[in-house]
Parts: sequence; structure tokens; C-alpha cells
Amino acid sequence: MSKTAFLGFGEVNTPIDIIIRKCKKAEEDLKAEGLDLISVYPITDDYEEKDIKKALDALSGKDFDSIVVCIAGWIPTHAVVKVCEQYRHKPMVLWGLCGWIEDDGRLVTTADQAGTSGLRKTFADLGYTFKYVYDIIGLPSKSKTVADYCVAASAAASLRSAKVGMAGYRDMNLYGTLADGPSLKRTTGVEIETFEMLEMQQRYEKITDAEKQAVIDNEMSKWKFLKPAKKEGMMMAAGYYLAVKQLIDERGYGAISLKDVDGMKKLCGFPPAPIFMLLADSANVSTIPENDCLGNVTQLMVKNLTGQCGAYLEFYEFFTDRVLAGVPDYVPAEITDGETTVMPAAFGELNEGILNVSKVKTGELTMCRLFYDDGFYYMHMVKGEGVSPRKWEEAGWTQPAPQLPGLEIKLDDVESFTQNVMCQHYIISYGDNTEKIKNLCDILGIEVI
Repeated sequence: MSKTAFLGFGEVNTPIDIIIRKCKKAEEDLKAEGLDLISVYPITDDYEEKDIKKALDALSGKDFDSIVVCIAGWIPTHAVVKVCEQYRHKPMVLWGLCGWIEDDGRLVTTADQAGTSGLRKTFADLGYTFKYVYDIIGLPSKSKTVADYCVAASAAASLRSAKVGMAGYRDMNLYGTLADGPSLKRTTGVEIETFEMLEMQQRYEKITDAEKQAVIDNEMSKWKFLKPAKKEGMMMAAGYYLAVKQLIDERGYGAISLKDVDGMKKLCGFPPAPIFMLLADSANVSTIPENDCLGNVTQLMVKNLTGQCGAYLEFYEFFTDRVLAGVPDYVPAEITDGETTVMPAAFGELNEGILNVSKVKTGELTMCRLFYDDGFYYMHMVKGEGVSPRKWEEAGWTQPAPQLPGLEIKLDDVESFTQNVMCQHYIISYGDNTEKIKNLCDILGIEVI
């Protein structure tokens, strides 16, 4: 739940009962949107500044991620700034309420937008990070817009202490999955913490057969196997899952990636799809293969904003009105339509592994990717409609080739998207989350493309 300071302002000569009534309604609307509020109102421009002191005392020592500056009527700028300046490092929403229409048709106003008009540029000039929102008579309150920004502020605060666990680095010597540590930390706060595959292997060797069997009985037994998998592969999946989970629990990783092709498959002889499935579904961490650093960070951004896992898909084909995006390994149960369905399968010269062949949920979705360019971070984002794909296969799988998990994602402008595509991996979340992601990017100083 997003912790937010709610500050309601109104000019000292405005009838105090009106200011209180308007602030109370705004406060209730925000609570209905799920915000956890520290509320102080009314705050006026009284000559002795008693209200300003009251607000500062009420906020002192309190923990909150954002401030809602609720303007319920005209207020001289200085009264607001004297409170907000003490918390200039916090993201804020400058929210102007509105007047009302009496039964006889008269419009009554407390000059809310006179207050916000005097403050908007002032906030910008002072360098505050803020969103400007105003209500309109006769239209619904903008409480959801305000709340979404506060949730984004809490997401930004969470990222400041977030860590990604990265087993190995730069799988397949790819360029697009790399990250620059200092600039990433400066911009998002996320720490990429690399651990060696040897550490994972050493822990794996200490996992007992009984511990592995417990994972098979309690977790893997929930999967629908189209064909029986080898016992050896099931035990390996369970053992490596437990080894990585130990690292996650000890070090507090919110997302994880493993060196896939040049690591797990080449060195350990085991395709890691079932490990990722267990990590995503049982350990509740965001997962992506191939040491995709910025993919993991994008997942954390999406998860903190929406509560969704932020699953990855990669592109296979582009069409005039859609893209085919799928995965050659696994999808989290969260985005699976129906049962988690798996089968033993081999690709090319790789050893047989447990492949996820589940169907993916369809519907409106948001697809995005954080990327770095010439010293700055950007977010490439698009809204689309995921539909069930036609029958398709990737050449190289043992015949009959499996139908890999995937979606055909309809886009309004495929050409514009593809001309800006930044990696083979993109992160999806269901629903139109573009405004939520934009809010977070605005707070972090990341431009959206």
C-alpha cells in the first residue's frame, strides 16, 4: 500500500467548513483508491503561521513516499511552499479541486485553480518532481489519477533498495542485455548483483534427494505433463531451484536471471526452463533468461507498479498489423491460460529438458523495455491486444515440434514500434498500464518513447 502525505490547503478568509468538507471528500476518495494517508487539513495562510507549523509537526518523523498537495481554494503560494520545501525530495501531486453548481444553477467556486495556477510554475521553478492534476465541475474526481502517481512514487522508492541476482554475465556474448552499473543505480536505484554459477553448483550439490523430492511432490506435481519426464531431469530442476532460492532468500533478490545457453545448458547440461518456472511461481520473483539485466529491471518496475510478475516475451516475426512474440522455454503460471502444461523436448544439440507449452492469456496488454543510450535511460512502450497465435513452431525442435507459448500482439503502428525496438526481450503486463509506467519514468527522469 502506498504511504502518502495528504495536505489540504485553503485561504484563511474562505469559510473553513467548505475547505474541510472538500478536503474530507478528496481524502475519502484517495483512501478508496487504496492509499494509506497521513492527513493534515485545513492548512491556511494564517498570519502567525500556526497551520504551517501544525503541518510540519504532523509530518515530522513520519515515513511516506509522496505528497498530495490538495488545493481546495485560493491559497497564497508561500503557505504551500513553506511546507513542501521541507520535503522537496519527495514526488508530489499538485491537485486542484473544483467548485460546484447549486440547485438554482449558480456556480460557486473557492478559486481552486487560482491556487494551482499560482503554484504550478512555482513548483517547476523550484525543481520539484510533481504531477499537476485538476478537477472539473460535473466530471468525476481525478482521485485515481492522483493515486496512480502516488503508487508510482512508492514504486520508485522500492527500487532504491531493489536487487537483481545475476548468475554469470553476458550469456551468448550479447550486447543488448548488458547494463552500466553506476548509471543504472543513479537513475533507478536498482543494484545488479552478480554471483558465480560455481556458487549455485556448490549449493546444488548439498541439496538432499528428500528436499528435491519434496519440491517435485508439492510444486511440480501441479504441472500437466503431456509426456512423462525423466526422473533425473525432475530432480535436477528441483535441486537447482532450491540452490538459487537459498541465494534469493539470503540476499533479498526481487528478480533473477541465469546464464542460459552458455551456462546452464552448456556447462550443467540442463535447460533451465523448469527452474525459472519454480522461481516465478513458488518463490515469487521476476525471472528472465540470458543475463538480461535491463529486462530484469523493467520487470521490477512493472511489478512494483502493477503487482503483476512482468513476464518476458521475445519476438519471432513481424507482420503488418501485429507481432508474434513467444518464448522458447517457459511462462509464469500467472500469465497462463489454463493449466501449466509441460513436456520433455530437445532443441538442436541441447540435452532434453522440460519445456513449458502452456497457452498464454489473451487481452489488452502493455509491452515495454528499459534501455540505455548515450548516457541516458529511456522506456520504449506500447499498448496492444494479445490474441491467440496461429499454429506455429520454431525450427530445430524434435518433431513433432512443440507449440511454444506465445501471443500475436496487435499494434496500432507496427512500423513505428519495430523501428524503435531495443532488444529481443520485452516485458508484458495486462491492461493499459501506460500512464502508470509513464508516471514512474517521470519520477525517475526517464524519457518514454
